[in-house]
Amino acid sequence: MPISVPQPISATLIKEQLSTAHCDAIYPSLPDGDLWIFGYGSLMWRPGFAYIEAMEAEIYGFHRSLCVSSWVHRGTPEHPGLVLGLDRGGSCKGRLFRVAAANKQQVANYLFDRELPTLVYQASFIEAFTSDGNTVKALTFIVDTQHQQYTKGKDVLEMADIVSSASGLNGKSSDYLFSTLKHLRQDGIQDSHLEAIAALVKI
Repeated sequence: MPISVPQPISATLIKEQLSTAHCDAIYPSLPDGDLWIFGYGSLMWRPGFAYIEAMEAEIYGFHRSLCVSSWVHRGTPEHPGLVLGLDRGGSCKGRLFRVAAANKQQVANYLFDRELPTLVYQASFIEAFTSDGNTVKALTFIVDTQHQQYTKGKDVLEMADIVSSASGLNGKSSDYLFSTLKHLRQDGIQDSHLEAIAALVKI
């Protein structure tokens, strides 16, 4: 059954919902030992937690996409922006982090707070393949395609128009996209779809 998020009626109510809605999420059980985490967006360059090591990795069956309608941070309920999610199909290069077993619950709680405020993402464990040929089960956040914030079916021009004009509590949707591409390039990751959208954004 799709998860329904109440339509906020004020900025104050939005903040209150963001601080409490994650409590209703279903958290996956953490594995024994150290915790691996796969980042595909801001977690790659702004993890916000302590880790033992980090490395490049790739996952299959999902791709990085501007598929989440942002009602708060990069847009409003009346004029949503777009932010990243992991959507079905393809593959995705990102960064893998290893968190010590002693800290894994604290880090997981931080990530649940950060990534699950409106439950548009599902916390899941997936196989991540490292550049040296190893495979690990890693925690990541996949978009819920039944959630009302999930966006699909828009072409590059439509997405560029949305990104060009939307703005939220954390700034412009266009700044989010440009920052994402800057950091991906620094990590040697080419995302042709995001580049195509950015090329059409009007500043």
